[in-house]
Amino acid sequence: MFDTLILTESRYLHPDESDWYTSQVHLEDGLVMEALQRQGLNVARRDWADPDQDWGQTRSVLFRTTWDYFDRYATFSPWLDHVESCTRLLNESALIRWNIDKHYLGDLARAGVNVVPTVYVEPGDSRSLTEVVAGLDWDELILKPAVSGAARHTYRFHADRAGEHEAAFGELIRHESMMLQPFQRGVLEQGELSLMVIDGKVTHAIRKTPKAGDFRVQDDHGGSVHPHQPSAEECAFAEAAVRAVPFDVLYARVDTIRDNAGRLAIMELEMIEPELFFRFAPAAADALAAGLVRRLG
Repeated sequence: MFDTLILTESRYLHPDESDWYTSQVHLEDGLVMEALQRQGLNVARRDWADPDQDWGQTRSVLFRTTWDYFDRYATFSPWLDHVESCTRLLNESALIRWNIDKHYLGDLARAGVNVVPTVYVEPGDSRSLTEVVAGLDWDELILKPAVSGAARHTYRFHADRAGEHEAAFGELIRHESMMLQPFQRGVLEQGELSLMVIDGKVTHAIRKTPKAGDFRVQDDHGGSVHPHQPSAEECAFAEAAVRAVPFDVLYARVDTIRDNAGRLAIMELEMIEPELFFRFAPAAADALAAGLVRRLG
C-alpha cells in the first residue's frame, strides 16, 4: 500500500541519459519523491495509463508529468472517473475538469481577476473567422482551442488576414470550442512570467521567453527559461488569482504577463500537470510534500 503515487506518462517513466529532457523530468520528479519520503511517506512513480495498476492500493495520486492527457482525452476522462472512485487525486478531479477547459478564464474574470481579454466561439457557430474578428476591436490576435496544451493549434495573425486561417478554424470549430485573444505585445520583449503557488503561497518564479522570430514561449517551440525573483506585487497577484479558484488548490503555476495596458494579467492557471521548475528552487518540493501530508490528514 502506497501513500502517494507520482503520475507520469510512459515516455518519461524510465530514465534515458541520452535525452536531456527526460533526464530533467527525472531530476524534478526525484526532488518531489525525496521530499515526500522525508515526510515519511511510501512513494512510487507510475504511468497514469498503466492498465495493470491497481489504483486502490494508494492513498493518493499526485499529477506531475502526464503531458499526453490532452492528446488522449477520450482515454483520460473515463480513467479520471475510475481513479477518483479509488483514491484521492491531487489536485482534485473537480479542479482538473474545471482547469482543462479554458472557459475557466471567464470565471476568474467574473471573480475580479485581471485576465487577458478572451472571446469564445462554440461548436455549431456558423460565422466565419473573418466575421468573428470583424466584431472585435483587436488589430492582432491569437486563436487557439479552449482545450489544448503545448501551443497546439495556436495561431497569431493580424485582423485583416483572418482569412488565411479559415480552413483550420472551420475544421476545428466543428469539434471543439475556440478562443480569441488580443495578442499581448509584451511577450516578445518580456516573455511570460510563471509563478509557482504551492499551498497558497508563491515559492519561486521563472520567466519564459520565445526564441527570436517566434511568440511561443514553450520549449517545444524553442523557448527558454530564466530564473526570476518575483516582486511583492507579482506574488500578491498570483496568490489572489489562486484564491479565486473555486476548489482546493495544492499546486498551481500562474502564467502572467504585462498586458497591453501595462497591468499584470493571467494568461493561464496551470493546475493539472504543470511543470513546476523545482530545479530552480528544490525547497519548494518540501512545501508541496507538506501540503500533501496535511491533505491526507
